[in-house]
This record gives sequence, structure tokens and C-alpha cells, in this order.
Amino acid sequence: MAKDRKIGVAMDFSKSSRAALRWSIDNLADKGDTFYILHIKSSSHDESRSKLWSKSGSPLIPLVEFREPEVMKKYEVPIDIEVLDILDTAVRQKEITVVTKLYWGDAREKLCEAVEDLKLDSLVMGSRGLSAMKRIILGSVTNYVMTDANCPVTIVKDPEFHKN
Repeated sequence: MAKDRKIGVAMDFSKSSRAALRWSIDNLADKGDTFYILHIKSSSHDESRSKLWSKSGSPLIPLVEFREPEVMKKYEVPIDIEVLDILDTAVRQKEITVVTKLYWGDAREKLCEAVEDLKLDSLVMGSRGLSAMKRIILGSVTNYVMTDANCPVTIVKDPEFHKN
């Protein structure tokens, strides 16, 4: 495999995004790769932060900082021990680098902007398995990103969706 790739993982802390994270680590992670955990927030209680980083997103946040509760609170990101454990294990076992980048705005547009800004080699994201009607009414982030992103996009379906 090519070394030192930049792999983005869209993370909203849902079951499907956790599945996408696990899949990307199991199937793509290789020594020297950098994983970008991309979290899109629709808005912020701190309006100045939303305006300041509305175009470029937050600075890159190394995993060691992102683990800190104060940092998570500062960026209004939920603390998800399972995700942090998955990432810590991947860093140790796969010898990858993990950084987080937060964006504010429409998830569809911001994910496509992240692909370009970070020059990602690929993007992995989960799919909630919306019905055709809900996709029409709500719009699908997945469909938009698959069509508009400037890199290969892998969609990992929520494994629970097909059990029902």
C-alpha cells in the first residue's frame, strides 16, 4: 500500500460513524498514515468561534489534546470514550497519526471542503440507512458527498440497519 496517506473519517459519534471508524482502521490504516477525524457542528453556543472558523474550521487537534475533557468542552464536542479508545488502540497498533478537525456549518458542504483543504486521499463515512422517502425529504449527506467530493468515498452501513 502507498505510505503516508491522508484518510478522513466523518464522525458524528453515531453507531454508523463508529462503524465507519472501525472499518477504516481495520481495512485502510497502515504505518505512517494520518487519520483526520472530521466532526461537523451545525452551530456553536460561542458565536465568535463559529464566525472565526466558519471558513477554515478549527486548528488541527492532535489526539493527545482531543482526549482532554477541557478541550472537548471548549469545542462543545461530546466525550465518547469508545471512540477515543478505538483511536488510542489504532495509534499504538497500526502506528498511525490521528488528528481532529472541527467545522461549523452544513455537513455536506463542509465534508467536501475538508477533502479539498486537507488534500485527503480518501474519505470514509457511515450511513444511517434512511429510507428513500426520508432521503428525499431530509437530503442525504452521504449521497451529496459521494457525488461532490474530490476523492474516493467509502460508505459503511450501520450493521444494525439490516437486522431489523
